[in-house]
Amino acid sequence: MAKLSQEDLLAQFEEMTLIELSEFVKAFEEKFDVTAAAAVAVAGPAGPAAPAEAAEEQDEFDVILTGAGDKKIQVIKVVRELTSLGLKEAKDLVDGAPKPVLEKVNKEAADKAAEALKGAGAAVEVK
Repeated sequence: MAKLSQEDLLAQFEEMTLIELSEFVKAFEEKFDVTAAAAVAVAGPAGPAAPAEAAEEQDEFDVILTGAGDKKIQVIKVVRELTSLGLKEAKDLVDGAPKPVLEKVNKEAADKAAEALKGAGAAVEVK
């Protein structure tokens, strides 16, 4: 097997949807018995105050679609815009509600996504 450069790998990851990338990370973690969260924790500042601050203020949020409402087609369109999913995948996500639309995004992105979904008539929960 030819060895891929870091740029080639990044180009491949750019083409993936968030859901595909999330599934890849889970498979990578299982295969190599590692966790992606551990690398972030090691890279962060070391000190006794850092864990206490992280526990107080949440910086990653999940946007969960709890219901499509009456305007299902509009909700599917918004889901496609937010996630870059294909039509079938977005429809399956909306039909399978409650399901996460975005995972581990910042507060601003979560609020914008929730407002867009609510504007389309969906029931949304931000965790």
